[in-house]
Amino acid sequence: MKYFKLPDLGEGLPEAEIVEWHVQEGDSVEVDQLLVSMETAKAIVEVPSPQAGVIAHLFGAPGDTIHTGEPLVEFDSDEDGDTGTVVGELKQQRDSSSQREEFIVGAAASSREALAVQGTPAMRALAQRLGVNLNSLSGSGPGGRVTTDDVERAASLDRSFGAAEPLKGVRKQMARTMAQSHAEVVPVTLCEDADINHWPKGTDITMRLVEAIAAACKAVPDLNAWFDGQGLSRRLHDRIDLGVAVDTEQGLFVPVLRNIGERSSEDLRDGLDRLRADVKARSIPPAEMQGATLTLSNFGTLAGRYASPVVVPPQVAIVGAGVIRSQPMVIGDKIEPRKVMPLSLTFDHRAATGGEAARFMRALMDALSS
Repeated sequence: MKYFKLPDLGEGLPEAEIVEWHVQEGDSVEVDQLLVSMETAKAIVEVPSPQAGVIAHLFGAPGDTIHTGEPLVEFDSDEDGDTGTVVGELKQQRDSSSQREEFIVGAAASSREALAVQGTPAMRALAQRLGVNLNSLSGSGPGGRVTTDDVERAASLDRSFGAAEPLKGVRKQMARTMAQSHAEVVPVTLCEDADINHWPKGTDITMRLVEAIAAACKAVPDLNAWFDGQGLSRRLHDRIDLGVAVDTEQGLFVPVLRNIGERSSEDLRDGLDRLRADVKARSIPPAEMQGATLTLSNFGTLAGRYASPVVVPPQVAIVGAGVIRSQPMVIGDKIEPRKVMPLSLTFDHRAATGGEAARFMRALMDALSS
């Protein structure tokens, strides 16, 4: 038998979720024939066959998560070995329900952790009887192993409140990223209002924000940076690659608009439209969602005046734009209704001073108000 193991579908992503199989066990396939659609934290990826042959076994059903380096397809062959991503030897076990479980010797830690969570045959039988998904549990036993108390506690919660829905795909990655930020960043948020009363009707608000951020980065480059919290080092960037948060039903995507300080407004708009279309189609390449030097969250298109946007390491800052509204302002010795844009700037105080952040905010407001 030969095993095709899940390859790296995008620059180090550790896992992917099966969306749809395009073949069945017993099918004959050709080289590059589509095998399965997999959802990563970035996009939906179509996985082709690395060889011609007969499908002997499919590892996993739609909704299952497969870790990089774990078996995906078994080919009927007289030869033993691997095709595609080779990680190690395959050890097969069969439980009482004849379902296969695999562990790749020498594979990534995630594979070993998954086996530890699955527990003993008796534990799996208990979980099956009580209707508990072991993969959704955090074990309290040695080495993170799931215990009887863990399973029974989960079953009790399921009976009382219904089964918990595990996070998948983009939402799972978002949860991990937010937890990483909470653990690694020392955030401080500044809030201000930019006077945009002079903007003509039909102004492209997002492009004005993008161009204002570019101007602020040139005036105060300290926030267009990456910070290494362990090495306590900072890397300032000459080029401004702006992550632009995009809200979707599947979760939050942050594609990167490259080199915003050297492109025309028309070029930037075309580029952003393309990125958003790719996000909506779930066809955006992983490389287009990596390498941002700072981020824009224009949540004001939905609701909200101010916020504390989350800085994602190694970035140092994120700009938030709230709902544009009219409010009374003192102009000279008169009170006038003016149109304002609420701004929120969160920065990592380990990497930037309050003065640097305030000067960045000032430059951002000046660019929007000009």
